[in-house]
Amino acid sequence: MLAFILRRLAQSIIVMAVVALIAFMLFRYVGDPVASLLGQDSRLEDFEELRERLGLNDPFYVQFGRFIGNALQGEFGISYRLQQPVSELIISRLPATIELAFASATIALVFGLTLGVFTALKPRSFASGVIMTLSLVGVSLPTFLIGIGLIYVFAVELQWLPSFGRGEVVDIGGWRTGLLTETGLRSLILPAITLSLFQLTLIMRLVRAEMLEVLRQDYIRFARARGLSKRAINFGHALKNTMVPVITITGLQLGSVIAFSIVTETVFQWPGVGSLFINSVQVVDVPVMAAYLMFIAFVFVVINLIVDILYFAVDPRLRVGAGRR
Repeated sequence: MLAFILRRLAQSIIVMAVVALIAFMLFRYVGDPVASLLGQDSRLEDFEELRERLGLNDPFYVQFGRFIGNALQGEFGISYRLQQPVSELIISRLPATIELAFASATIALVFGLTLGVFTALKPRSFASGVIMTLSLVGVSLPTFLIGIGLIYVFAVELQWLPSFGRGEVVDIGGWRTGLLTETGLRSLILPAITLSLFQLTLIMRLVRAEMLEVLRQDYIRFARARGLSKRAINFGHALKNTMVPVITITGLQLGSVIAFSIVTETVFQWPGVGSLFINSVQVVDVPVMAAYLMFIAFVFVVINLIVDILYFAVDPRLRVGAGRR
């Protein structure tokens, strides 16, 4: 187990190093940071002085090493647009994105697993047919269209929920959360549902397909022949073996909830990291773009590492294979 984790850590470090190189190339060679900081009306001497002070005249490997050192400390420079440290901007927006991702992932996992198991155990029922038909909506419709539709129905016509913003937030030890206020919770409902629909339907269909496959295996027939209860067979044997491939896909989808919350945050004007990135792209705010790239890569690396460890723990074949080596 320890050797397995060490190998995955080594691979994760390599991935982060490659992403850091891409982020550095973006930071260094897209646009002119000196012109963005000083403006076009500054003197030539001011340009040269700032370039020297920022170390832009140093060799490539020196600049890259400095970039890595600063990134390890969470420093990515100053935002060209807002003239604030990028790390402070991301930290101030991070709670909103994490809360949205957590709510969306919870909805996707709970309803995806529940509906997937239900439609697998009763594949020919009328309810399963309706659920599978409705699931096509989450798979086929784009996220922004689902969000606009929910806004029109629940915010414009019914006026039950707010259409934009995060609502009232409270500060708890530096963490600004809307989960403890009524307006914050109401504001979270529509974006969380919008962001979770695609992951929900994907997880549901995957669980259903895998569980139907497992239920046709010989050991399930043997368990029925032994007289085991349906509960023990379905949840003690079938569902456990279904989770092996589901964990991998679910982990990647949970990473994409954070990475691709950009569209949802834009539609609902949610003040998260994704909307910060969109605004930065519009004005070519390279430090924020590079920091966002590093942040998303780190999220995927951590989630993949956790998924690999869970996969190793759930699937005994991997443990047996590792023991033989």
